[in-house]
Amino acid sequence: MDTLHTTTSQINAAGALLAILTAHTDLPAPVAQVQQFFEPGTDLPFGAWGVKLSLHSGLTAFEQWREALDLDPATTDSGKTGTTRWLSAHGTRHGVPIEVAGFYTLPTAGDEELS
Repeated sequence: MDTLHTTTSQINAAGALLAILTAHTDLPAPVAQVQQFFEPGTDLPFGAWGVKLSLHSGLTAFEQWREALDLDPATTDSGKTGTTRWLSAHGTRHGVPIEVAGFYTLPTAGDEELS
């Protein structure tokens, strides 16, 4: 794996990111990045370059992006650490892998707001 030079797959992922953000200016602003995906057991080539959109403004923003990118709800998985939780959905858009992740925090006992 070449780590010294920009590759065509990185450029393709950057182009996909630009296309996605340009097409969805009406949605909440994500933290956007081009990254390599290292997920064995998927149909992605190991180390494929793609796009990750992270949303830290709650699950409504996550769902808006998931729907806008037509990511299958069946690809959604979840994770947690402490009181932080997240959902992530995966797919392929513009020929590159994409992941949309939405982060949220659970209230702890004693918090005033339990909504």
